[in-house]
Amino acid sequence: MFDFTPLFRKHFLSRLQQHARYIDHADAVQQGELVRLIEKAALTRIGRKYDFSSIRTYRQFASTLPLYTYEDLRPQIMRMINGAKDELWPGRCINFAQSSGTSDGRSKYIPITLEAFRWNHYQGSSDVVSHYLNLNPASRIFAGKAFILGGSFANNLQLPRGVRVGDLSANLIENMNPLANLVRVPSRRVALMEDWNEKLPQLVEASIGQNVTNLSGVPSWFLTVLQQVLERTGKSCIHEVWPNLEVFFHGGIAFEPYRQQYEEICDMDKMHFLDTYNASEGFFAVQSDWDSEAMLLLMDVGVFYEFLPVEESNSETPEVYPVWEIEAGRTYELIITAANGLWRYRLGDTVTVEQLNPVKITIAGRTRSFINAFGEELMVHNADHAIAIASQQIDAKVLNYTAAPVYAKGGERGYHQWLIEFARQPVDTERFMQLLDQQLREVNSDYDAKRTSDIFLAAPSLVIAPEGLFDRWLASTGKLGGQRKVPRLNNNRTVIDQLLHLMEEE
Repeated sequence: MFDFTPLFRKHFLSRLQQHARYIDHADAVQQGELVRLIEKAALTRIGRKYDFSSIRTYRQFASTLPLYTYEDLRPQIMRMINGAKDELWPGRCINFAQSSGTSDGRSKYIPITLEAFRWNHYQGSSDVVSHYLNLNPASRIFAGKAFILGGSFANNLQLPRGVRVGDLSANLIENMNPLANLVRVPSRRVALMEDWNEKLPQLVEASIGQNVTNLSGVPSWFLTVLQQVLERTGKSCIHEVWPNLEVFFHGGIAFEPYRQQYEEICDMDKMHFLDTYNASEGFFAVQSDWDSEAMLLLMDVGVFYEFLPVEESNSETPEVYPVWEIEAGRTYELIITAANGLWRYRLGDTVTVEQLNPVKITIAGRTRSFINAFGEELMVHNADHAIAIASQQIDAKVLNYTAAPVYAKGGERGYHQWLIEFARQPVDTERFMQLLDQQLREVNSDYDAKRTSDIFLAAPSLVIAPEGLFDRWLASTGKLGGQRKVPRLNNNRTVIDQLLHLMEEE
């Protein structure tokens, strides 16, 4: 295939001139986005309710609109699904991303408006390429094809004519420019298949023999696909299959627990990994420097950001800050106002601000994905880091994991129970858990304090999951494949007990 990279490079790199405005003008860029969003939605139901046409400043906006959770917006979104126009955003929305459930177990349906596609999701995807080409001047990414791993639509729902509900990736694949289909694999038919047992072998067959230069998807799912490709071809290195593969654009879950496994099947003289923050609710950030995993917050992609300090998350009247008032080194709950009709929306993600001018963040975890049963305040990024270090030190490979508290009873101390599926099981599982515990203590002072002398919290325990257990559990919940993922940490035992029960049944 002809290498189009030199032709496209100038176009993509020109975008970085706009990103340069983030350094000294984040306030102007973000206030411009807020005005664009408010003006666009002035005549919607929510715009009339809060008199958007009279709002001129951020302070007016913040003092007029409350903070919203998904449950607050669910009635309006369900009306949108059923055909209502001009609810949270102008016109009728026909695309919705099905996201993980809320506390009552019901799925979330995130609107994807035409502006959300154009201003945010596709622009964010383009920005990733811009930064990659800037970081890798020798790239020949457009000399071959992109292997994009997507999910599917929820065909079991009763929906009005024309309405599509499914994974974000399925919506993006279905609505992308037809010309893009010429430079990606697999075909749209295979990409959108619903049954992963049927889809996986077809993904493998569709990609073998192609000149794949880049990958895009969730690390856990793509690892399974790549391992199947190697098994099918009899190769040990993925570059023996795709010699021109140069980058994996990944997101959805932390990459660190999987990094070693990817490095073992890649030629690392050729391969790059670039992190993205791409959620059902929007495309928010991209890694812009090889020397740091912190991601550049995208300021002009149809999203206005607010930041709520995590220590005030449970406050009835929390202080919330715009991007020009945040502090480096602090962790915040992220709140968005976006072109999909989510207004002052509590996303459920927490981010740590790593630097200012320009703002760069790392994902700290979910507001509901943590363990704080004994005052230990264990967060997902602590767990991901500890899993990665312990695996590296003892030569183990972790495919999936979840953890939850076992509460104290009968005079026995409480502890954390870890359910882990290994691709390569450690020879000494007791040593693995000691290393995991040690790393958690090093990165989390609250956990360390509770573990001191086993006074408040006993040592963690391990249950080894049989091969494929997490996939079978996801399939039983209707969430196998695509961007669906296993909850890593839970402050209750709902998820882990379901998995343990499935083990017993098998």
